[in-house]
Amino acid sequence: MRPSLRQLILALVFFGIVGLEIELALLRHAESFSQLIPHFCLIIGLIATALVYFRPRRGMLKAFQALMVLYLLIGLLGVYLHYRGNVEFALERYPTLSGLKLMWKALRGATPALAPGALAQLGLLGLVYTYRHPALNGSSAVDT
Repeated sequence: MRPSLRQLILALVFFGIVGLEIELALLRHAESFSQLIPHFCLIIGLIATALVYFRPRRGMLKAFQALMVLYLLIGLLGVYLHYRGNVEFALERYPTLSGLKLMWKALRGATPALAPGALAQLGLLGLVYTYRHPALNGSSAVDT
């Protein structure tokens, strides 16, 4: 049996979560409470992705959608926090920096400013998975 496009998208979400969790663990991204937030979200997402695959029911899909929106928001928050931390560090080293030079320095700082965007991308991918899902429309034909 050939997997559907919807199943392939869910597999991308699953493997993306696994890969991102491994990456965060290797980076020892757990020095503060704010650094633990993505770990909690990823573990919950891993469980939710498996549940959606095995039991794609309306309630589970709605919860999955909410979690994917949370991924999007936490990813954007992470980009902001990384960027802000890099700005603070850059201003400590170069107090006269401002404008585009400061922005460029912050984007290229020690903390990868755009890396949390990966969590936001997983959230968007999860929302694509649920887009017009048959189980959300009350259809009995469920395509995981």
